[in-house]
This record gives sequence, structure tokens and C-alpha cells, in this order.
Amino acid sequence: MRLTRVYVDAALAAGSSCQVGGSAANHIMRVLRMREGDVITLFDGRGGEYAARITGFRKDGVDVQVLEHRAVERESPLDLTLIQGVSRGERMDWVMQKATELGVRRILPALTERTVVRLDPRQSEKKLQHWRGVVIAACEQCGRNRVPEVAAPLPLHEALRAIEPDCTRVLLSPEASLSARDLASPTKVALLIGPEGGLAEHEQQSAIRAGFEPVRLGPRILRTETAAIAALAALQHTFGDL
Repeated sequence: MRLTRVYVDAALAAGSSCQVGGSAANHIMRVLRMREGDVITLFDGRGGEYAARITGFRKDGVDVQVLEHRAVERESPLDLTLIQGVSRGERMDWVMQKATELGVRRILPALTERTVVRLDPRQSEKKLQHWRGVVIAACEQCGRNRVPEVAAPLPLHEALRAIEPDCTRVLLSPEASLSARDLASPTKVALLIGPEGGLAEHEQQSAIRAGFEPVRLGPRILRTETAAIAALAALQHTFGDL
């Protein structure tokens, strides 16, 4: 039987008790119809996971007893940062979810010239909280115990400056001569993906000046969500743990 995994936004410790709330509690109570004494798995994003036993139910949550810690890690040896041009609705959610499943450590949503979605500060914060919920749910599903960092949406030029200096920087381009296999065995990669409509020419040139190397992923032009997932999978297959 598949064990239920739940993220808890608080430091866990063996022998303590805590309460699971929100959508996770609703899923446990109303979808899975779990009972007192049933065992679930908890993780807090600091590494490893905990066995836990349900001890009671409330209107607003599920009481659990935290049991032993398990030093389980499922992180990739390839440190991946995804700079993703913000796209609409389900496309962006899809990228967030699948990037998490593919082991990305950090996601930087970027606002570009062709970004269709326009966000004021309040909308940006709302989007950020929604995306964090998406990646947490993806971690619960795929077995990761460390939640990827998701930044607030940034203008592209700021996202480019936020990349660590020791990263290999990759920009997808169907006209590029290099493929992922031609990269020099990187351990840290920053991957730049444009939004619907792609990056403007001056944005591509800015990325190249910032050290991003054009890399070819086949001769076809891919949709933004396809490009992100295909490129991440190729990088993980070549240099990571796929």
C-alpha cells in the first residue's frame, strides 16, 4: 500500500506531536478516510522524513504523533536552477510540478518582454504562494524530502543576475550547434526557458552576454512547458540520476 506523505511547515522531532492542517488534513480525513492509529510519513524540508501515527481528528486538522526519523534523501547530484518565463495558468503549474519531480533545486519565474501574464505586487505574492503549494504537493507525491526554492517573479535581467557564478548556464536554441552532451560534465546548471512566444532577440543576447550557452534540443520549436521538461530530463539523464 502506498504510504501517505505530508509536508509540515514546522521543525519536526521524533517523540513530539503536531497537527496537520489545510488541504492535507482534508485529504487524509475526507478522501483517504484514514483512522486513528494509521501511519503516515511527514517531512519538514530540512532533510529526511518521519514516520507518524494519527492520534485524533479535529474540525480544522489531524493530530499526529511523530515517531522515528529516517535519513532518506532523494535529491539529484546535479544542482539544477530553472529560470522559467512566466506563462499562463496551468502551463506554469505543469512546469512547477514536473520540474520538482525531475529534481530541480531552485525555480526563478521570470517576467520577459513576451510574458502574457502581468502581475502587480499583490498578484505576484498570490502566485508565489500558489506555486509553492504546487511544488510541495509534487514533493509529497514524488518522494522528495527537500522542497525546491521558488522565488517571486523577477524581471529577466534580475533573474540572470541571481545565478551563482559557478553554474553552467544553458539557453535552449534550435539553431545552436551544441547539444547537452557537449557540456563539460557540470555539477550545477542554470537553464533558461522563455515564455509563450519565446525570448525576444535582445533578451537572448543579454543572456549570452551573461554567460548562457545556446544549446540545441532537436530541430523543432517546443512549447514553453515542453521545452522546460524535455531539457531538464535530458540534463538529468546525461549528468544527473535519470
